[in-house]
Amino acid sequence: MDALIFALDERLANPGDTWSVGGHLDETGYELGDHEFALPQGIDYDVVLTNAGEGILATGLVRAHVVGTCDRCLEDAEFDVAGEVDGYYLFEEPERLAEDEDEADYELVLPDRTIDLSGALLAALVMETPFVVLCREDCLGLCPVCGANLNEEDCGHVAQLEERRERERLESSPFAALAGLDFGEGDQEG
Repeated sequence: MDALIFALDERLANPGDTWSVGGHLDETGYELGDHEFALPQGIDYDVVLTNAGEGILATGLVRAHVVGTCDRCLEDAEFDVAGEVDGYYLFEEPERLAEDEDEADYELVLPDRTIDLSGALLAALVMETPFVVLCREDCLGLCPVCGANLNEEDCGHVAQLEERRERERLESSPFAALAGLDFGEGDQEG
């Protein structure tokens, strides 16, 4: 993601001062693990910067329309993301971290008194990106035999596989031996 730099000026000179910033970024996409996501309409953001004394707190919302690849059928999957922006930018490096802080949850205000919000915006997008991306909730996926998109056609392979699995399940059941028993239904005297 391209940098989104804000210069800290007199609007944030004193603790408690706030500055509302919002806008649009023509960002084209982002990656998450092995997945690539396109942002055909870019990113919209509304953030409030607050001088918290020791640093600048950035809170707000980020919104985007996202296009990825369906994990089941490999077709395009589109969804909207709305995430909460939460960033903290310290004026100075702390002398020591608390014992429970393995990783820093902050960045530093740059020497030229600027902050880069792009990391906080990207983190908000990533946090709201679904772990499993689907083109639709009831996506049937691809046929494991021929690769046909089962949302578009029924190749018949899935029904055959299900019948075979059911037959194998019944044959491997501990009660399968009962199927061949003759209970003498025709030999009853009445």
